[in-house]
Amino acid sequence: MSHNPIRPWRNIERRKTRQIMVGSVAVGGDAPISVQTMTNTLTTDAKATIAQVQAAAEAGADIVRVSVPDQDSAKALHEIVRESPVPIVADIHFHYKRGIEAAEAGAACLRINPGNIGSPDRVKEVIRAARDHNCSIRIGVNAGSLERHLLEKYGEPCPDAMVESGLDHIKILEDNDFLNFKISMKASDIFMTAAAYQQLADHTDAPFHMGITEAGGFVGGTVKSAIGLGNLLWAGIGDTMRVSLSADPVEEVKIGFEILKSLGLRHRGVNIISCPSCARQGFDVIKTVETLERRLEHIKTPMSLSIIGCVVNGPGEALMTDVGFTGGGAGSGMVYLAGKQSHKMSNDQMVEHIVEQVEKKAEEIEAAQAAAEQAAE
Repeated sequence: MSHNPIRPWRNIERRKTRQIMVGSVAVGGDAPISVQTMTNTLTTDAKATIAQVQAAAEAGADIVRVSVPDQDSAKALHEIVRESPVPIVADIHFHYKRGIEAAEAGAACLRINPGNIGSPDRVKEVIRAARDHNCSIRIGVNAGSLERHLLEKYGEPCPDAMVESGLDHIKILEDNDFLNFKISMKASDIFMTAAAYQQLADHTDAPFHMGITEAGGFVGGTVKSAIGLGNLLWAGIGDTMRVSLSADPVEEVKIGFEILKSLGLRHRGVNIISCPSCARQGFDVIKTVETLERRLEHIKTPMSLSIIGCVVNGPGEALMTDVGFTGGGAGSGMVYLAGKQSHKMSNDQMVEHIVEQVEKKAEEIEAAQAAAEQAAE
């Protein structure tokens, strides 16, 4: 639960789930909601895939998924897992033997799709490999690849069909005494996705992997994911998530964190509060924010920065942020520190000055945290 006794209308009570481990990352229970992405390089190109995994991890990804479509990809997975700074999920479709090979290669989790992985006997073989290699499993139900008998029963992809598919597969794992699994209910339709997750939540305590599949390009996919995932997360549903975009995986990670940050569920890096700008602006707000976003990417410490073009809302927003800058007149504006007016700064020097102030504040926060941890030992 995100607990805010002063502003209770911000509280989110998370759904109670059991906790599993994806490598070193806890998923479910009281663990933070983890952010995932997926590589789009050829897995057989281990060097390129490792570079993409490392870039995603640097952006904040807790877990990265890698497609394993063939035997050569399974072989490359050994090196990818060895060089990865985060747990690797092997994405398995159609060929159950790839799941066995991926577990042997050191994958932390196997993502299998009940609609195309094969018979229960083949699934059992994958379960055996996962157990033998301390590997978790994600049941990945997808509206676009439901089992034929469910499509015939329901006439089309729908939440009921998705949930029945998921529960059938959960039963196979549980009948084999395998509980180290999570499950996802993904569709490109946000209404179907939300309904499926909400319905499934009444039937299992398994942790949920969240996502709107095939969401689209950067802008459209971000909007669909923010609406679909945001509403579910606000309702307390979700333990790990991926924002699926036809874009650089690093962008998926950034958007994932922004969704969580907006709900107060995760905090990482600088949360920039800025106005859209208008004729009252005392400096070029849009250009300034674009520059600061780029210049402050290296900051991992959670903190807030307000960049407001004029004094209408600037002072009020600055009261709530660690560092703030409000446009004024005569080519300068006011710098706020810890919510209070501090000093004026010229517009042509303000970017460098704000970067310095943010870096200084981050160091102060980190030092205070370290001192608190040391005192608690």
